[in-house]
Amino acid sequence: MKLERVEIVHVAIPLVTPFRTSFGTMTAKDTFLLRVVTDTAEGWSEFAADPEPLYCSEFVAGAEIVLRDFLLPRAAALPRLTTAALAPALARTKGHELAKAALETAVLDAELRGHGMPLATYLGAVRDRVPAGVSVGIKDSVPELLDDVERYLAEGYVRIKLKIEPGWDVEPVRAVRERFGDDLPLQVDANTAYTLADAEHLRRLDAFGLLLIEEPMEEDNLYAHARLQQRLRTPVCLDESLHHARDTASAIALDACRVVNVKPARVGGYLEARRVHDVAHAHGVPAWCGGMLETGIGRAPNLALAALPGFTLPGDTSASSRYFAEDITEPFVLDADGHLPVPDGPGIGVTPLPDALRRFTRARRDLYRA
Repeated sequence: MKLERVEIVHVAIPLVTPFRTSFGTMTAKDTFLLRVVTDTAEGWSEFAADPEPLYCSEFVAGAEIVLRDFLLPRAAALPRLTTAALAPALARTKGHELAKAALETAVLDAELRGHGMPLATYLGAVRDRVPAGVSVGIKDSVPELLDDVERYLAEGYVRIKLKIEPGWDVEPVRAVRERFGDDLPLQVDANTAYTLADAEHLRRLDAFGLLLIEEPMEEDNLYAHARLQQRLRTPVCLDESLHHARDTASAIALDACRVVNVKPARVGGYLEARRVHDVAHAHGVPAWCGGMLETGIGRAPNLALAALPGFTLPGDTSASSRYFAEDITEPFVLDADGHLPVPDGPGIGVTPLPDALRRFTRARRDLYRA
């Protein structure tokens, strides 16, 4: 392929309800889409982070600069643009995995569309639908939380994840267990809100038979997570601490995690995400596909990834209606037993709906023209 044009489309889509975690509250998905045009096809992707560097160090305005000034010039300099050649070309730019993932995914989408191949086939998917879990944010009260969980279970979700933070942890979990029973697949996500000094407090969560506790302590501190795991029966799952397959292998070897959350954007794209999956699968460690409140442009490729054999736990690939009254693609809808279909069209299998895209677009700019 030859790179002809790269366009950034800044979008802001209201969430149906505010989504609160230990690092802040979101009321809209405010990010950008990347449209890559080659001489054979065009491809789309979604930048996964937010306007502020709260979840991670990357943010919308910064990613645009990195793409324009560093990543795209190296991609354009390739004599023959392929997805396989892209990561080595971008490696001289340290970090910025989410920006790299946006470019790689759009290029991969264009490349696969040119060959008429679905992303799921390319990655090695073994299922045509995947079980869907839902992430429930921090609420103002326990009754409000219970109402939300009841509604999501009625909609068909097969696993509940509760966001927690100091002061909102044991009692909300206890209330959900007492209301909905021990058979409900239940897990919690702390988004780095605790320290090793909280280990005895976190041990109280062992009483509730959780699937896992996700990223309880500071990012990248594998030693502390390994020490915590020694004191908990609940499996520790790492998210923000895993940036590629190498540190996933290290985390498993140190017993810093017994479950792996794979977010393709966080590890630089779907090629590295498949490697992380392969490492976890080879070690017999359960894995699942995480989410970043994506629009359909980001949700579609996540579903393709979640269909790989090592993803044995339901992921955060919720239905479109979980977050948006209207999406920018055709909506993803839960079936009767809480599963979502894996897109089977070429590339990521979806494209933006022109009218919806126009309504939610704040700005469009070319980052590159041949």
